[in-house]
Amino acid sequence: MSTLIKNGRIITSEQDYVADMYIESETITTIGKDLKAQADKIIDASGKYVIPGGIDVHTHMDLPFGGTSSSDDFETGTVAAAHGGTTCIVDFAVQSRGTTMRNALDTWLRKSEGKSVIDYGFHMILTELPDDWLPEMDALVKHEGVTSFKLFTAYPGVFMVDDATIYKAMKRTADNGGLICMHAENGGVIDLLVKRLLSEGKTGPNGHALSRPATAEQEATHRVIALSEMAGVPVYVVHVSSHKAMEQIREARDRGLPAYGETCPQYLFLAYEDYADGSFDGAKYICSPPIRERANQEFLWKALKADDLQAVSTDHCPFCMKEGFKGLPKQKELGIGDFSKIPNGLPGVENRLHLLYEGGVVKRGWSMNRFVQLVSTAPAKLMGLYPRKGTIAVGSDADIVVWDSKRPHTISAKTHFMRVDYNPYEQMTVSGSPAYVFSRGKLIFEGDKFLGKLGDGKFVRRGQYNLI
Repeated sequence: MSTLIKNGRIITSEQDYVADMYIESETITTIGKDLKAQADKIIDASGKYVIPGGIDVHTHMDLPFGGTSSSDDFETGTVAAAHGGTTCIVDFAVQSRGTTMRNALDTWLRKSEGKSVIDYGFHMILTELPDDWLPEMDALVKHEGVTSFKLFTAYPGVFMVDDATIYKAMKRTADNGGLICMHAENGGVIDLLVKRLLSEGKTGPNGHALSRPATAEQEATHRVIALSEMAGVPVYVVHVSSHKAMEQIREARDRGLPAYGETCPQYLFLAYEDYADGSFDGAKYICSPPIRERANQEFLWKALKADDLQAVSTDHCPFCMKEGFKGLPKQKELGIGDFSKIPNGLPGVENRLHLLYEGGVVKRGWSMNRFVQLVSTAPAKLMGLYPRKGTIAVGSDADIVVWDSKRPHTISAKTHFMRVDYNPYEQMTVSGSPAYVFSRGKLIFEGDKFLGKLGDGKFVRRGQYNLI
């Protein structure tokens, strides 16, 4: 199968030019002016941007959590991702306590097999790390292409590990070339705050944010950066929600340390004020770290522009508001009368590019280069996917989005592809959206029409990170 995309304005993180692109089989084979090559399909991209497919390096498909599982699996979640212009995800395999990393990876490979419509990789979540398991980390990096490991300073008894375990994991990555990703909140203090709020009768969803103050994220972010400095390795802080945590990353980078951070659309567009009244409708906004006050948003936007934060992912982990939606069991409603039982997570994988284009390019005047850097190139480099993905170049995978800046899109649960019964950005109209989406040379979306095939997405073995 061959495709010729003509007259498009090709955008990478560094380049901006008009040219034709020839795709043969799964890769980009030629880029140039007025190409005369024969092709099975010809697309005129005049007046449109041609950008590398988005890469979301923080998703949770089919994740067991809080007495239920995230409502999107690798079928529905990757179809939704592709509709919004994301052509690769990096999800998380969870090493439950008492199980090996190998078993965890095999479990998640079975979950994804034959379902994904786009390429995908895995991070490994570590919940314990005895010394005799350290060689497993090496084997995942060297042989399986699982080159990043996530640890938590939150969720005692479930995911949280102590500082010694974090340091041990970091020191091991100094030898094997892996990257440590950190969920940074002070879990012990948060648990005490949860108990106090519930004892005071503060049971509504707004108690979730009150129990997880920005200072708890700030302290843990400072701590994990200090541990990485002692270990002499980079650290990637996931889902940075507050300017206080962001400032810890900025300060470390100003000192020359390889500290990196991502934020998510929910922290850029949603606000604590949206659910401060305590009504149960606020459960739709519950995620960890929590959505902060509206005044916090602009600090994060400025950090993205200045490269104090390096990527935007979604932490896509959807749970339905209503029991029985599409056959699903009770999810958010598990927390009626006790905010600590509300499953933590929001949908977002479908709308990341929509939102960043609107908020960054349209409203704040970002260049398209910066947009591509944040949603594709930086994630690809940091997670060992570049230059196979994250750019437009001869020899790269033909993960391509033809972006139409004159094709508005209204976000709505009635029309989205995600398997969840609400959208936190309901009725927001954005100025641009994908006209065509290609995954390794195959056209999988034309406008809102899905043309892909379940199982065409491949597990990608990633390489070592590239510092940016």
